[in-house]
Amino acid sequence: MNVFANEGQPDIYRGFERILVIQRRTESALEVAEQGRAKAVEHLLASRLGPEGKCHGSVEPPSLYKIKQIAKAQNSTLVYYSLIYDYQQFYEMSRLQIGLNTLYAYATELFIWVISPAGKVSFRQVDLQSLWSEDNTSLAGLVRSVRELINVGYSDRERLLCRQQLQFLYQILLEPIADLLPQDPQKRVTIIPQDFLFLVPFAALIDSNGQYPIEKHTLLTAPSIQALEVTHRQRKPIVERELALQTVGGNSSLDCSPPLESPQECLVVGNPTMPSICLEFGEPPVQLLQIPGTQLEAEAIAQVLQTQAITGDRATKSAILEKMRSADIIHLATHAFLDDIEGLQSAIALAPSPNNHGLLNINDILHLNLQAELVVLSGCDTGRGRIWGDGVVELSQAFITAGVPSLLMSLWLPPSSSNLDFMKEFYHQFRQTCDKAQSLRTAMLTTMEQYPNPREWAAFTLIGEA
Repeated sequence: MNVFANEGQPDIYRGFERILVIQRRTESALEVAEQGRAKAVEHLLASRLGPEGKCHGSVEPPSLYKIKQIAKAQNSTLVYYSLIYDYQQFYEMSRLQIGLNTLYAYATELFIWVISPAGKVSFRQVDLQSLWSEDNTSLAGLVRSVRELINVGYSDRERLLCRQQLQFLYQILLEPIADLLPQDPQKRVTIIPQDFLFLVPFAALIDSNGQYPIEKHTLLTAPSIQALEVTHRQRKPIVERELALQTVGGNSSLDCSPPLESPQECLVVGNPTMPSICLEFGEPPVQLLQIPGTQLEAEAIAQVLQTQAITGDRATKSAILEKMRSADIIHLATHAFLDDIEGLQSAIALAPSPNNHGLLNINDILHLNLQAELVVLSGCDTGRGRIWGDGVVELSQAFITAGVPSLLMSLWLPPSSSNLDFMKEFYHQFRQTCDKAQSLRTAMLTTMEQYPNPREWAAFTLIGEA
């Protein structure tokens, strides 16, 4: 996420990062990287909320000492990525009207920091220029290709090519730090991507032994280290509230509160009457198509959560907004657009009514004060627009700012049959373990056994708290 609104503008923080890395002051560079992301979030909130957005739920960017404390509090190994771009070459190519018209094609270096729960900070650096010279591609192009192949890879040739490129991505993103990651698959690894790396299905990358990272690690994602401090702070009163409920019920001896067994208010929405939206900037609005299987998904999840699903015409924006304020778990089985097209906002599709268009946008979410422990978005579609990644950051940061410590969202629309099995397994595990990250891992591994194609099991990422 660039500090500035325009893609082509240099990011001064990343420039400073690079200077510090050249000087071998890599820990100071990590602090600067976090300052840059804090500035980017501040810019986002201010653009959505106006001047008051600058202080809405914000905290100071963490120092190196604080970063180590956050890793300890999360009990997770933090993997922090930062992309460095060749702005000069981008400007020159744009001036000559040749090459690619996106800055992301000109990523030259990848900085990776690994912060262990014990506070050890390690740094690795990956040269990306060889992708241009030797493979005639870019890291952004590789990410786009993988995502396209995952979504269309039905033929043997497409599946083989997708597998090769997932291996290639592993070599770039995870192999340089593989020796720094925990050996125990139950130990958490929190990945903090940047820009288009938010669209990488890290769980489905493939190592030299043919293993997926999710087979070796329990994976989470976060938009920044600062966001982890916020989500941890938000999670604490939720735990205290659940323990108080258990104490009243005479069950205070439990180490954790099984979320689905406590008296909680759960909101499940699925298959709403679809609103109309401009799928391309400047085009007239068209009604969205229903997502196959969302009615069945909502009804099945509502049964697990012991509530009634809200579907069809009843799932209006005004009705859902009102129920979201008091819900402890929110499950939305509907379109969630994570668009990077200029002039369009990320939005969640709900039923229209005479008073509104039915689109729950970032601004609506930022103005909420939610008490939910978990929000699940099972119909996210990041396949439109440019390879940018800001849509993922926007939506996750909006829910975090609104008070939600954990967000489970899809990076593409998984097939309805495998998605229903995946969701049922996730909630079954969540009932048993109280651990969202472990529940996600088990759901992925279980779904993988029946549906081995990553398209079927690797669509989801957990953002925030475990």
